[in-house]
Amino acid sequence: MGRDTISRVTDQVLEDIRSWRSRPLDEVYPIVYFDAMTVKVREDRSVQNRCCYLAVGVTLEGERDCLGIWWREVEGAKFWLAVLNDLHQRGVRDILIASVDGLSGFPEAIATVFPDTWVQSCIVHEIRASTRYVSYTDRKKVTAALRPIYTAANEQDALAELERFDEQWGERYPMIAQMWRRDWEHIIPFLSLPEALRKAVYTTNSIRGCTARSAKRSRPAATSPTSRPPPS
Repeated sequence: MGRDTISRVTDQVLEDIRSWRSRPLDEVYPIVYFDAMTVKVREDRSVQNRCCYLAVGVTLEGERDCLGIWWREVEGAKFWLAVLNDLHQRGVRDILIASVDGLSGFPEAIATVFPDTWVQSCIVHEIRASTRYVSYTDRKKVTAALRPIYTAANEQDALAELERFDEQWGERYPMIAQMWRRDWEHIIPFLSLPEALRKAVYTTNSIRGCTARSAKRSRPAATSPTSRPPPS
């Protein structure tokens, strides 16, 4: 294949990517999952770690739609604000529930663009953050002791389970209950939903698992002009 042919094919692919990234979106999404993962990117003849920002929405028809992919050096709430503004500019007017990781400042960024959105912190991220403080020998026990909190029937029962956890583990690991109390406002929204819907919103791992499988099968990705971040 000649260079001219390769150049024409590449230009067409890049144009398709630009069209996809700027396409109009639905006005309302019942759920949008926001997450970021570190991937290896080939750039300037070297492989570097870059942060891949992902937004995957669930439409009113129940279908999943990747709303966008953005690249940055590291994850930060300020850049997530730029992502949210990008979605708004492309037509999104309301998100009922935003399922997010535990990044500090993320709920405030969402409230700036979508003030009526429920923000649900990813419970899996919360558990992982909790076990950072735990010795290896206690990790399984602590994880099991946290389970009654997020599987409780309602917020009142969940709070009682958190107090029970603190009584059992608070002396050894006081920072865990402190962290859950600090994040409580964004931990509990899914507890007000019917049981059948809880699994759909309490974690962002559904999109992380998909991207992780893709990354495992592929070589380091190459960036393109269309993968640059939206203006802040």
